[in-house]
Amino acid sequence: MADSLPGAAPDVTPEAGATADGGAARPRVPRRRGRLADRLRGWGGVAGMAAACALTAALTLVPLSHGGPPAGVTPGADPAAVPPAKADDCTSPEASLRPSSADGPAIEEIKRRGKLVVGVDQNSYRWGYRRADGKLEGFDIDLARAIAQDILGDPEKIIFRAVPTNQRITALNNGTVDLVVRTMTINCARIEQVAFSTAYFQTGQQVLAPRQSGITGFDGSLKGRRVCSAEGSTAYEALEKDPHGAVFQDEDDDGPGDRNRLTVPNQLDCLVRLQLGEVDAVVTDAALAAGQAAQDPSVELKGDRPFTTEYYGVAARLGRDDLVRRVNKVLEEYRTGPWIQAYVKWLKKDLPGISGPPAPKYRDN
Repeated sequence: MADSLPGAAPDVTPEAGATADGGAARPRVPRRRGRLADRLRGWGGVAGMAAACALTAALTLVPLSHGGPPAGVTPGADPAAVPPAKADDCTSPEASLRPSSADGPAIEEIKRRGKLVVGVDQNSYRWGYRRADGKLEGFDIDLARAIAQDILGDPEKIIFRAVPTNQRITALNNGTVDLVVRTMTINCARIEQVAFSTAYFQTGQQVLAPRQSGITGFDGSLKGRRVCSAEGSTAYEALEKDPHGAVFQDEDDDGPGDRNRLTVPNQLDCLVRLQLGEVDAVVTDAALAAGQAAQDPSVELKGDRPFTTEYYGVAARLGRDDLVRRVNKVLEEYRTGPWIQAYVKWLKKDLPGISGPPAPKYRDN
């Protein structure tokens, strides 16, 4: 079962860029003249993607459409009411609670409801995207189903909620979702806002740009270039620290006149901007960029390797320790076999050479 957010296309509408067999769709669009037409061929035409971009930019999170938010959670509740996580000076933000199969308040709430509610992406090829028949699939989707299987005994007892990049933390803290499984990087700032599982994937930031571009990586070749990133992403944080002379902020970021051209709600919006020629490059996770480059042969990853080292984790609301421990139990078992199967199925073709998941790190409090 999948729920989209208000303003998005109905669940039965296929996501642009995917076919029933998981390949890239090639919808018919009017042919456009000049260099722009060549830039649009990778997605088989960007008309559908541009429409999706406009929709995701307008998304706002609301309580679940089936009976409101999870029981016991007040929409819009002040997240400060939950004791903040102790980061231990943040020397190891990937360290999480030790795994346990014990039921606590959060697990019992999910069992009473009979559904696990998970925030996911529906636009990231290979990670979380819709096929032509509307079904969500990808690496993160498989992991979310494994968690539902463990808690509720059935991988189908799950509600997927499409959550924009910049609203993942909001979705957790206002009770819209139980978990976020959406290529979400664990870092020092975020562990003060949400609770993370142990890491389930290692990646890093990299530059995506047209093949013919003079951009060579996250370096001085970005000077004067328009660079796109998602709001609330680690890519945006990297640009804030050192933009290398790039133009990466809209003139009225987060204000009433924000055009969402350089800083956008959803990472996929950046690819659309790139294909339209509105930006010169994108900074994003290499794992996501590899999937986009696989779909669009006119773009490629720049630089020999990612310029940061980052880890994805499953995120939960602060204070829901029993749920975090349960996810860590699932991940311990997932690493022994299902992880490599999912990697081979979804990611190996575009991200070769990965031998396995990162080893878990644990803390005692």
